[in-house]
Amino acid sequence: MASLEQVFRDEWGRVLATLVGVLGDVELAEDAAQEAFATAAARWPRDGVPEHPRAWLLTTARNRAIDRIRREQTLARKARLLAATPVVEDAVFDDLQDAAIPDERLELIFTCCHPSLALEAQVALTLRTLGGMATDEIARAFLVPEPTMAKRLVRAKQKIKAAAIPFRVPPAHVLPDRLAAVLAVVYLIFNEGYSGRSELATEAIRLGRVLAGLMPDEPDVAAVLALMLINDARRAARFDGDGIVLLRDQDRSLWNTGQIDEGRAQLDRAIALGGRRRYVLEAALAALHTEDPPDWTQIAALYGELAALTANPVVLLNQAAAMAEAGAVAQALHVVDGLDLDGYHYLHATRAELLRRLDRPAEARASYGRALQLVHNDAERRFLQERLAQL
Repeated sequence: MASLEQVFRDEWGRVLATLVGVLGDVELAEDAAQEAFATAAARWPRDGVPEHPRAWLLTTARNRAIDRIRREQTLARKARLLAATPVVEDAVFDDLQDAAIPDERLELIFTCCHPSLALEAQVALTLRTLGGMATDEIARAFLVPEPTMAKRLVRAKQKIKAAAIPFRVPPAHVLPDRLAAVLAVVYLIFNEGYSGRSELATEAIRLGRVLAGLMPDEPDVAAVLALMLINDARRAARFDGDGIVLLRDQDRSLWNTGQIDEGRAQLDRAIALGGRRRYVLEAALAALHTEDPPDWTQIAALYGELAALTANPVVLLNQAAAMAEAGAVAQALHVVDGLDLDGYHYLHATRAELLRRLDRPAEARASYGRALQLVHNDAERRFLQERLAQL
């Protein structure tokens, strides 16, 4: 039987998406879902995990929402409608899980990615709701302080409620207007999963496939799906127990070659559709990383093209790492030292590695120490500790 933690990881997005669809209020749905999970945390250790956890959580959350609506009195009509709605049977939830395009989680993404919200707010709100990510995790993803992100999330929820933004996948003619935010959301969910929460990576790929079916002529959709498929194909080789395995040390026999081939086919499709924007370049880079051996000079050049397109300092950091792999270690360090990413642990980890290669151990130790102060992932922390101990 699944643990409460596993149920939360597996079901949070589905439960919340269903509640938002019924209630039409993101904040109310989130509060009800949190109360349901809190009730589960109190009862399940004593009574056991129910046979159908999602149905139990939805029923409990729905009842909490009705109680709150009745207490507030202002939404009495909605409470009567909810009270008259029969409890959904488990078979219906199974149908939702396997539904054809669109499904309730995709509807939630498009609701959160309404163009009346700022792009960063759209992405952050969807990560909070669908991905179940904590505010501090989202703040780190955006490289902003946690209080700043908390305010963005509150404002976004209030705006959705005040503007009565509909919970649905919009008509086909307006889909492109929301595509940038939707793709950003899906890819950030994947990145969170790529760091260790595999269920999020699986969910992001599933959503990517849904989007590819919904928008088959959009090169960026095919490119994001390609990017996720190729990177995820190396999942089994990226960790050795609790430790991270670098690309050059990975056992390629553990790679999912069929998934890599599928990703390359999606990349070819994106290019055939005329794509040459950010996600197409990133997918091409992911494909180049799977070659044996990787062409680091070509990879560094492609990162340079991507940096010119995005003006993103993290891309420049990746370019520096590729430059170092190609042999230009001192030049790579010069690039890294010019980046304004002091709060980003990967900058200090990369700098430490470059200093180690340049035989400057004291400075490398200091950079590893700074990276360890900033890292939040346990596997990455152990990796950095091991590298530091090797100096």
